[in-house]
Amino acid sequence: MPLNSFAKDLIATFPLGFVATVTEDGRPAVSPKGTFLVLDDATIAFGEIRSPGTLANLAHRAEAEVNFIDQWKRKGVRVRGAARLVEPGAEFEGLIGRWRETWGDLAERINVLVLISADEVRPVTTPPYDDGVTEEEMIALYKAKFAEIYP
Repeated sequence: MPLNSFAKDLIATFPLGFVATVTEDGRPAVSPKGTFLVLDDATIAFGEIRSPGTLANLAHRAEAEVNFIDQWKRKGVRVRGAARLVEPGAEFEGLIGRWRETWGDLAERINVLVLISADEVRPVTTPPYDDGVTEEEMIALYKAKFAEIYP
């Protein structure tokens, strides 16, 4: 299933994705990854910097679901699919330039690239939208809440 323009724009603007994997003993594991990029219409990827648990889980079961959320609009996307690890070598060198362009020096700390196919892409919204709340109202509400937390 291809990534639509909403999903691509969201990931570009809010590249922090919460990656869900499964441990070897079948337990769920979620870990945030902040270096996501959209590689093409059917692939997202992050640069692994310090995620030994996530890599171990993907080695056991090469599937992941990632959630991205616009914290102001309270809208997002869930991307589920097969994961593939790209270790240093020719393919890694062909891809890492995209992280260097976006993340600068942080890209030098990337050990492995994790590519996730967008086999399933679904929207995420909050219940107030069901009641007719607008994006503008959601943004105003959460700007006020964040202003209270971080004056």
